[in-house]
Amino acid sequence: MNRTTLSLIAGATALAAVTGFASMNGPSAAGGATAKAAAQLPVERTSLLCPQPSTSDLAETTYTSFTPVTKGTSDSGEAELQAAGEESADAASGKKSDKKAAKPVVEPEEPGKPATGDSSGAQAPALVGIAEGRFAPGWTVQETTEVAAGTGRGLLGTNCTAPDTEFWFPAASTADNRTDYVHLTNPDDSAAVVDIELYGKDGTLKSTVGEGITVQPRSSEPILLNTLTDTPQTDLTVHVTVRSGRVGAAVQALDEETGGDWLAAATDPAGSLVVPGIPKDATSVRLVAFVPGDQDADLKVRLASPTGLITPAGSESLHVKSGMTAALDLGDVTRGEAGSLVLTPTSTSVPVVAAVRVVRGKGAQQETAFIPATAPVAARATVAQNSSKGTTLAVSAPGRTAEVKVTASAGSEGGTAATKTFTIKGGTTQNVEAPVPSGLKGTYALTVERLSGGSVYASRTLALTQNGVSGFTVQTLPDDHGTVAVPEADQDLSVLLKQ
Repeated sequence: MNRTTLSLIAGATALAAVTGFASMNGPSAAGGATAKAAAQLPVERTSLLCPQPSTSDLAETTYTSFTPVTKGTSDSGEAELQAAGEESADAASGKKSDKKAAKPVVEPEEPGKPATGDSSGAQAPALVGIAEGRFAPGWTVQETTEVAAGTGRGLLGTNCTAPDTEFWFPAASTADNRTDYVHLTNPDDSAAVVDIELYGKDGTLKSTVGEGITVQPRSSEPILLNTLTDTPQTDLTVHVTVRSGRVGAAVQALDEETGGDWLAAATDPAGSLVVPGIPKDATSVRLVAFVPGDQDADLKVRLASPTGLITPAGSESLHVKSGMTAALDLGDVTRGEAGSLVLTPTSTSVPVVAAVRVVRGKGAQQETAFIPATAPVAARATVAQNSSKGTTLAVSAPGRTAEVKVTASAGSEGGTAATKTFTIKGGTTQNVEAPVPSGLKGTYALTVERLSGGSVYASRTLALTQNGVSGFTVQTLPDDHGTVAVPEADQDLSVLLKQ
């Protein structure tokens, strides 16, 4: 048996071990295989990466882990979050090690109940998380940081993200009043090589510093955007691509006057986009968009309000030139009502990426958050670390009317889960009266499930008043991809022996 045949058989064995269900297809004796419908089965392993929360000595950070209960999972499994630098190569690769493992920052006990952990000060590290078995489907982790004073003070929040190879961040900045970092976290036991490209109002900002950045195994690198270019840009699009390996990426945007927050990656470039859940009391909304391709885009800008789609006066459209970042000031576009931006092509559909910067308050009481365009809730999405006060869930159905179910989990320290069903009229956004667990102690998770109708988009706003300043942060709820289609197949390894 030659080396090629041995390699093929080894590959087939590894594939079967990873899926646990599917096997390779070969032609039947009758000359062809009959295709069977793929089964939707729960995923068995999920990885999440949490960036280093802050460099401020005043930072207080809370992590909340939650897995919704999913039918069809095994009875076994576990989930944990560990400091990136403390995770051994054996742990990252799933192998047992004789080395004594560090105590996890968060270690959930069971699906359906949130688990929390915390850290403080400037030395809190990035975290690497792995969930397996019954903890894997829909696993989510929220990182929320309170910073009492200084640049970027306020409430900063982000969903910890899955590792990937490409990220888009419209609405970053290298303006004089901004200090923006791209945080790159590598979960694997080999180094990752990353490129960072910057695009301003006139196109690409030339720089070789952002090329070939090495992120060491199980470590995190914060890259200050101002070190990648000497050209200040109020509106910037950051493009992160991975040459080898994979990373988690997020932008921490810190402002001297208006606080700061995390800017999560926008959804993949598309001709039509939705930015859900702009707070109703926003005093300033700035839309930032970018076209990755070689064709200009003309976008129709509308707001899905509680009563329907409206066109903001004087801000009906946005022209985005190819390879250039464009911005549009929308002011207090929500005017006291829930709203989501709906971006559609005026004629030819051209893929774009987009995000908004939202400011609440006035003068010295201002605070900032970011909302990227996001993917819809195809089946289910979850957001953790909600409280009985200060939580707002916005749900939008920009097309057809949709029905959704919202479940509040048990509390992290006590309480019973509760569920409500809502009908979201087509073309509207509603700040729904989400359920709260009875007898709540601690925080809880909210899970949104689309039951029927058109596409659904959602986001959650957390608000907290500290020293007279109303801090807030917004997280979108893209689908959790908690299940995967696994085709039924007949095993026939003889095809691997053919030369």
